[in-house]
Order: sequence, then C-alpha cells, then structure tokens
Amino acid sequence: MMLKRTLGKKLLEAVAKYPIVTVTGPRQSGKTTLVRSVFSSYKYISLELPDQRSFALEDPRGFLGQFDGPVILDEVQRAPDLFSYIQVIVDEYQDARGRFILTGSQNFLLLQSISQSLAGRCAVLHLLPFSLAELLKREPISVNTIGQSVLKKAVEPKKGLNETLFTGFYPRIHDRNLTPNEWLANYYQTYLERDVRNILNIGDLETFSRFIRLCAGRSGQLISLSAVASDSGISHTTAKRWLSVLEASFIIALLRPHHENFGKRLIKSPKLYFLDSGLLCYLLQIQSPKELNHRAERGAIFESFVFSELYKNFANRGLQPSLYYWRDSAGHEVDMIVDLGIPRIPIEIKSGQTVVSDFFDILQYWRELWGKPDAPAALIYGGNDSFMRSKTAVYPWFVL
Repeated sequence: MMLKRTLGKKLLEAVAKYPIVTVTGPRQSGKTTLVRSVFSSYKYISLELPDQRSFALEDPRGFLGQFDGPVILDEVQRAPDLFSYIQVIVDEYQDARGRFILTGSQNFLLLQSISQSLAGRCAVLHLLPFSLAELLKREPISVNTIGQSVLKKAVEPKKGLNETLFTGFYPRIHDRNLTPNEWLANYYQTYLERDVRNILNIGDLETFSRFIRLCAGRSGQLISLSAVASDSGISHTTAKRWLSVLEASFIIALLRPHHENFGKRLIKSPKLYFLDSGLLCYLLQIQSPKELNHRAERGAIFESFVFSELYKNFANRGLQPSLYYWRDSAGHEVDMIVDLGIPRIPIEIKSGQTVVSDFFDILQYWRELWGKPDAPAALIYGGNDSFMRSKTAVYPWFVL
C-alpha cells in the first residue's frame, strides 16, 4: 500500500531552493520509500550495504566522484566523512540545487554532521510514521483554523479508537497488515541493538530498556529526571543524556511549558510524550485493543496520540511544531496550546466518549486570564460527533 505522504510536497519545494535536502526521522518511518518515489530518476545508494559503506569510508572522494548527476544517499550518517566532501562539491557549482538527497535514522549523529559541514546549504525535513490523515487518504486538519469552527464532513474510520491507538502508525504494519505487537517487539529490539548501542556505546541494554519503559509509564506527565534516574538506578546526568537520545531518535518528544504567565508562578518542567501510540502500548505491555478499556493509562495514551498527530501536522509541512502546555502552581492546566502568535489556541484532550460541562472550565479560565474570553479554543475527545459548545469547537478524535 503506497500512500501519499504529506511531506512529499515540501520535499519538492526544498530541492528547488537547496543543493542538499536531508530527510531524517525514526527507523522504518518510510524515508527511503518516500524519497525514491518523489525522486525516481535519482541514482540511489544505501550505506547500509557493507560494500558501499566501505567504499565511502575508505575513499570518500572516489565514492562521490562516481555520480555525475543527482543522487540519494540513504543512511548517510554511516559514513560521516562524506559531509565535508559533499560541501566542497556543492560549493564548486553555482547551481547545484537538488544535487544530494540524504536520509538517516540517527538524527543525533546526522544533525551533528550537518551543523559542522553543511550549515546554510541543507534543508532538513523530518518524516514520522503515517499520520491518521495519510492513512485515511485525506488532508489533515488545518492548525491555523482549529478551534474556529467544527468540521461537518468528518467521516468516521473503519478502525475504532482503541484499535487505532493499539496498532500505531509505522508504515510496515499497515503495508503488510502485520500483528502490531510482534512487529513492534522486533522494531524495539533492533532500535536498542543498533541505534542505541551505536550512539551511547553502552553494553548494558537492560538498564536502558528499563529506562524506556519507565518513561512510557510517564507519558503525558511532567518529566522529573531525578525521579526517573532514581527508579532506573542511573545518575541524573545519564538520565538526561538517555532522554536526549530518545528525543533525537523520534521515540519521544518533550512538550515545553508556554511562557505566558499572567502574573502567576508557572511549572517549568517539560511533559513527555511518545510519538507512536502503538509503540507506547507495546512498552506498557498492553496485549490487545480491548485491554485499553481497562487500563489506567488509556487517557495518557490518547493524549500522546493527539500530541503526535499535531506534531506531525507541523513536521509534514517542514515546520517546527509550535506546541506547548500551560500549568500554574495552583494546578490549573491547559493540555496543549497551539501558538501561532495570534491566535494562541488552547486545547483540552479527553479520551472519553461523553462531553461534560466541566471540560470547558479550564479553557475559559485560560481565555479570561489572556484577556480574550471569546478566542478560539478546542476540545478533542474520544467520541464521534463535532459541534460547538461553550464557545469551543469540539472535535472527534479522527479529524486530526
């Protein structure tokens, strides 16, 4: 199943402006499939292949000299010396737009090499697993107008909410109709043994695995490095480094607090979210979609799903996600704020199928503090209807 990826449009725009375009993202998010379909006339080389990697490492000048036209270099971080030579090539030609398409799944190593050698010459785009909109073959909701009106044409998908959360969005699961838990178990093991071991150079993967699962139990919550370090049996410094690796690998993302204080003391710690609900369910040892109905973590999994869909909405347009949360020391909390300058759209997230009046209290509280009581606001919930209530646009989960 070859689904149209939203990022494809941004890729074409980028090659018209930059000599180098880099597509990074988690392993198995569809990077190779995307760039090979968009740039089907380009030469393609994978540096996962031992012979190609040896050639690139031993003779980078000769390796790059074999290409007389544009080329896709897959998993390019495997041969970091190439970056300096690529810089020389694109600097020698006045119009080298679209000359190199680079991909890589180790964002930490890849961006480090780009910042050192290719700054100003390279557009960097991030491809995450499928968005819900891509799976449903429709346009995603516009974050610029979210909260302003309801969507009357939203069609409910065949898969229900629990099955959607449990399955997750990695392309291979959907392309081949695989059992999510089996595939995710292999994916997780590969991630540990290849990416984590390469980046951190650690032998004790059991401790790191315990650290990830403890993070999974804290998805949707404020992250206390001291607490998770203590529970994992590691130092605060190690926990900070490991968390940065999870973030660079697109396993998690951290949601920072919004700076608007309205004269109140704010909580300053970030909230942690997993970027794929299926992987999160696997790490929490959830065995079936039905089990989600009885798990205390269901609300946090749903909140992670909503966050990841909004995150993809920005990333698929080549934008840095303008997402925050807001919480004051008295315990008032807005789950998410989409900050577009003006407007700033508060969003409340509820996994239940029933909407009650209490859900709107925090949204109105925040709008009153902001001094804009009639500003757009949104509630995203686990039900199926879309309507306006208490000056708030209510959206079902499948419109994202």
